[in-house]
Amino acid sequence: MTPLRILIVDDEQLARSRLRRLLGGIDDVVIVGERDRGDAVAEALRQEQIDVLLLDIEMPGLTGLEATGLLPEPRPYVIFCTAHAEHALSAFDVGAVDYLLKPIDAGRLKLAIERARRASAGRGVSVDKASKRRLAIETREGVLLLDPAEISHAELGEALVTIVVAGREVLTDLSLNTLESRLPRGSFLRVHRRAILNLDHVALLEPTASGGYVAKTHRGHEVEVSRQAARELRRALGIGRGSGEDP
Repeated sequence: MTPLRILIVDDEQLARSRLRRLLGGIDDVVIVGERDRGDAVAEALRQEQIDVLLLDIEMPGLTGLEATGLLPEPRPYVIFCTAHAEHALSAFDVGAVDYLLKPIDAGRLKLAIERARRASAGRGVSVDKASKRRLAIETREGVLLLDPAEISHAELGEALVTIVVAGREVLTDLSLNTLESRLPRGSFLRVHRRAILNLDHVALLEPTASGGYVAKTHRGHEVEVSRQAARELRRALGIGRGSGEDP
């Protein structure tokens, strides 16, 4: 099993030491480093391959929530480790795998790491294998079996994820992270913290002032593509940068 590469980000030395000690009791993880500020996360990602962030929320500079919003796609899986219960809804809104309250319990940390491991393993499923099976999606009406090739995109609303498949909308309690882990990686791309897009359904990319795109599907739906995800989208489609874009 390939070890998960983990970065610890917390402004308290004692909290970082506790996490390091607890991780020592979990198999197949590697701690690649520690940071004490939220605004140091992006630089760490440029220096290291990181699978999972153990991220505090209240820190100098950027908060953990703010730092998560700036992560490039595809993002590491984020597990918030905080003393503040009131941020839980916001944490899951930005796609967190789990939300742990300090003092961190060893069993809860292990469970959160296993959730991240399952999601990470799903990213490595080959397109050929994944595309041949139907996707089981839990809804409030029951479990729907969907053909991944017919899914054009999925977006997170105020509370639920909407999957657009064959022109109809399906609501599910699944998180975008969980859905992303089940979809064929070669066709689907996380284009925004609130959206996943099937590149096979894109008819037009309209540039935006922010450096991203509005992707228009063949059925006329519009999906926002963030500036960070736009770079990966261009690579996936084999297109170059526009003349006014940053490298």
